[in-house]
Amino acid sequence: MKSFYISISCFLICTAACNGTARSTPEIKRDTTITPGNSFSELFLDSNKVESFINFNQLSNDASHRLRNFYNGRNYQFAWFTKSGLAEQTRAFWNLQQNYITLSKDSLLIDTVLSKSLETLLTEDKDLKVHADELISIELQLTQHFFKYVEYAYAGKFDPEELSWHIPRKKVNEMELLDSLIANKGQHSETWEPLNRQYNLLKEKLLGYYQLEKSELTDSIPLPGKKTYKVGDTSLIVARVKKKLIELNDYLFEDTSANFNPELVIAVQQAQKRFGLPKHGIINSTLVKALNIPVKERIRQMLINMERMRWLPKEPPGNYLLANIPEFKLHIVEDSKNIFEMNIIVGKTANRTIIFNEMLKYVVFSPYWNIPPSIVKDEILPGIRQNRGYLRSKNMEQTGYEEGLPVIRQRPGADNSLGRVKFIFPNNYNIYFHDTPQKSLFKEPKRAFSHGCIRLAEPEKLAVYLLKDQVRWTREKIAKAMNDNEENWVIIKEPVPVVITYFTAWVDQDGLLNFREDVYGHDQTMAGLLFASGTAR
Repeated sequence: MKSFYISISCFLICTAACNGTARSTPEIKRDTTITPGNSFSELFLDSNKVESFINFNQLSNDASHRLRNFYNGRNYQFAWFTKSGLAEQTRAFWNLQQNYITLSKDSLLIDTVLSKSLETLLTEDKDLKVHADELISIELQLTQHFFKYVEYAYAGKFDPEELSWHIPRKKVNEMELLDSLIANKGQHSETWEPLNRQYNLLKEKLLGYYQLEKSELTDSIPLPGKKTYKVGDTSLIVARVKKKLIELNDYLFEDTSANFNPELVIAVQQAQKRFGLPKHGIINSTLVKALNIPVKERIRQMLINMERMRWLPKEPPGNYLLANIPEFKLHIVEDSKNIFEMNIIVGKTANRTIIFNEMLKYVVFSPYWNIPPSIVKDEILPGIRQNRGYLRSKNMEQTGYEEGLPVIRQRPGADNSLGRVKFIFPNNYNIYFHDTPQKSLFKEPKRAFSHGCIRLAEPEKLAVYLLKDQVRWTREKIAKAMNDNEENWVIIKEPVPVVITYFTAWVDQDGLLNFREDVYGHDQTMAGLLFASGTAR
């Protein structure tokens, strides 16, 4: 999953300017230094034609501003044609957008009128045997279509905020991309396309699944119920699992017998890794259910996650912490390398962990737990009513009264709900990382149990890592501070970026395509928007 970490980390260097694509750009003055003698194309537009195009198509203010700026910057020379015919970048762009439509099945980007005109020029009319006004119309349609393509293919069709992703959106400058396309004559698009590495890795897997969808696939595997199968067992279910794992390239042998041979163990473990299941190499109902999810649904899952990946910038920064909610993992990344990872517990469906990014600034040893008003109302007060000694039994104390509710906190100690240490990255959602006395929950494969904060399986290891540059905080001092009865706040010298995100499909550092369950229903929400609005599957 290394490339996934690298890509997602790019959120961290965005500022408020990253929100939305480039729209509020200043007006560009007409560059009259460009003449027929030094221009790319000998063909030039009349600026009045651009205004007529804007009015006829009733373009928005943003679209009109962008179109004027683009042609002002080129002194109205053509971008897509020369006197010899179609420019090289025209063919390259048309191939790009056709490939995008094939990949995404996004019918909203299909322009039948423009497609017909371009196909004619590409196949029949290479010498521009078309009327001048028609040529101008195709030129302007292509430019406007390119801007729409960039918005869909590179920036994403939806604003993350509309889908409860409180992150700075990738900044995309459509005019710069078009200038780059023209300057490079459509070649080496991978050098200017603002897509991160993880997007491209997942795209390759998606293409493979499209081919898989066309094949005669193994029928659904019967659920084994409570029964499990291991090495030495024989069953038709084992044979069906073998066939399915061959299709997924997990089982690399031609044997499809009903015998559970040792080679199948490795394939089953890889499949279990793919789905985030315990890698015990035994066939059970959980694995079979994951294998039975239709290829068509997996394709949709990949398309949903690729839409999220379009929101990410291309270039990675340095060190950060990444928590991927559906994976139930925290990854510690340093200089683009995954240093270590640990299991986490995230918010329950009713108390969802928010998706956002911030800077981790404080480590708090032996913390108080300042209990949120909602928990005081729903859990603490009923306990007090039933037992007058409830607060004392829970090592809690009341420190005041606010907005009709008592203000209650839990003192530091072994039973403190935050455990022995918490990690603060100040935010508006009151979410942080923390220890927990309930260690047994980390053994569960699905770990959505908290009130919204993120519990860590190895908090001491994270504390040692974050304070490694502070000589005073040795392992011994950290261990002692975690077992004190007094709260101790430590400021981190260099705040560390934290990204909390939500990806249910990605390609890991071993090249394995991973899938996870949609624990909060975010995929379902996006599917309703993405596929209903033109991405037909």
